[in-house]
Amino acid sequence: MVTQEQRKRQLAREKFLRQQQRRTSARRKARMRNSVIASVLGVIVIGSLALYTTGVLKGDDDKTNASSETTPSASPSAAKDPCEKPAAGSIKTQTWKKEPAVTIDTSAKYTMTLATTCGDIGIALKAKAAPHTVNSFDFLAGKGYFDHTKCHRLTTNGIYVLQCGDPTGQGSGGPGYTIPDENLKDASLKNNTYPAGTIAMANTGQAHTGGSQFFLVYRDSQLPPSYTPFGTVSADGMKVLQKIAAAGENTGAGDGAPNATVVINKATVTKS
Repeated sequence: MVTQEQRKRQLAREKFLRQQQRRTSARRKARMRNSVIASVLGVIVIGSLALYTTGVLKGDDDKTNASSETTPSASPSAAKDPCEKPAAGSIKTQTWKKEPAVTIDTSAKYTMTLATTCGDIGIALKAKAAPHTVNSFDFLAGKGYFDHTKCHRLTTNGIYVLQCGDPTGQGSGGPGYTIPDENLKDASLKNNTYPAGTIAMANTGQAHTGGSQFFLVYRDSQLPPSYTPFGTVSADGMKVLQKIAAAGENTGAGDGAPNATVVINKATVTKS
């Protein structure tokens, strides 16, 4: 017999997948429209796939079309911002035409530290299981690509993740190249669940469309194994994520921008 809680989770997942499909379609139309505009103006657009708000987490969800299974609160709660002011600096806008050559040592250990306004988030990276992904993060972090960028999306209903890695802060940015999906049969992904502490790639909902956007799971979340898991958040990092999650998001519907001002002051990848 299906319990009320199980049914609620199922409906939330189904709603999420429908929203994902709508957003992918909308962005495809937007890309086509922008291409026409660019040709008329004679502007060369050097950009990324404007679709990195992944199938899993697309940052500009249409909150006005909430289905009957979820009733948003009348207004978002006014939560206190638990984080510090961002460090001074500007966001990089450089993009690249193709994925960087894989130069990491897959037999070595790599860690990534996200020094955020809410605290440091340490991550043990899975270089051997996801070499293209870890190599890309090593490359982008070395270029300062993530520095001063805002984590633009927090979900608190159905799935429980913080999404970051978009220089535009809108859920549509990327590095100009894509990387292949990897490690989708990781032993940690059981029963279509990404466990708390996982860091995984965002994508467009299509295979091999990951770029720079990623999500940090702060509570076990049921999702299809379509998003490259490439690292594990440290215990101290999980405390930071829980603090961010506790502040909630700005729509009151369980999917919006974090109330906490989550900015990555600096991202560093270290080999040991």
